[in-house]
Amino acid sequence: MARPDWTRTLEGPLAGSGLFLRGAFHPTPEDAVPPLADGRAAGTVALIGNAGNDLWRAFRASGPDMTARHPLDSWVAGYLRAAAEALGAELVDAMKPPWPPIQQWAARAGAGHRSPINLVIHPEYGLWHTFRGALLTAERLPLPDAPALDNPCDTCAGKPCLTTCPADAFALPGNGPEGGRFAEFDSPACVDHVESPAGRGCRTAGCLARRACPVGRPWAYDRESAAYHMAAVVATVRRWQAKQAG
Repeated sequence: MARPDWTRTLEGPLAGSGLFLRGAFHPTPEDAVPPLADGRAAGTVALIGNAGNDLWRAFRASGPDMTARHPLDSWVAGYLRAAAEALGAELVDAMKPPWPPIQQWAARAGAGHRSPINLVIHPEYGLWHTFRGALLTAERLPLPDAPALDNPCDTCAGKPCLTTCPADAFALPGNGPEGGRFAEFDSPACVDHVESPAGRGCRTAGCLARRACPVGRPWAYDRESAAYHMAAVVATVRRWQAKQAG
């Protein structure tokens, strides 16, 4: 893969974190990329993320206070800010509201495809990767080569991700692009099950629908990491429900 010089600028700030450049693109108005602080349009969007367990293991090795609020997100944000500063870019943190359309941006960067359960799937990593943030520059930087990635969902006949969830949280069909069909995530059904006695498997191993995907299993998150992320999903949904209830 050709590597423009600017991509090497990110290596130092991200070293030892498990984070790396996942792709980049030149945005158009349809991409809903926010303007820069001075009002100019962004010329380049660079996506930073992780795959597998390297990030989690680096985070735990740092000795974080696990009783703090959002300890992983706070730890990651430090690396994202350092990368943005090194590049002279502005940071969009994908883990904070207003949440950007990070899946759309991932597709634009050629970093994956939309799976039937609305997570971005990668032919090597499967569903075991995340886009943590985006670095925005005013300049149209040269883009790294982005080889075309096959969508493994196209050849997955059984699609166990849609039928494994014990709460049927992915059973509601939605309208996908170009006539495609994707599941809508029934978040209340998910968290109600996870918090119930029957939801122990989801609490301790993470999303069972995600684990059912046959792609990228060597990259699957450790149980501690999966449980942490599941707890974060539950907390986010419960906060949203409380806000909706007034």
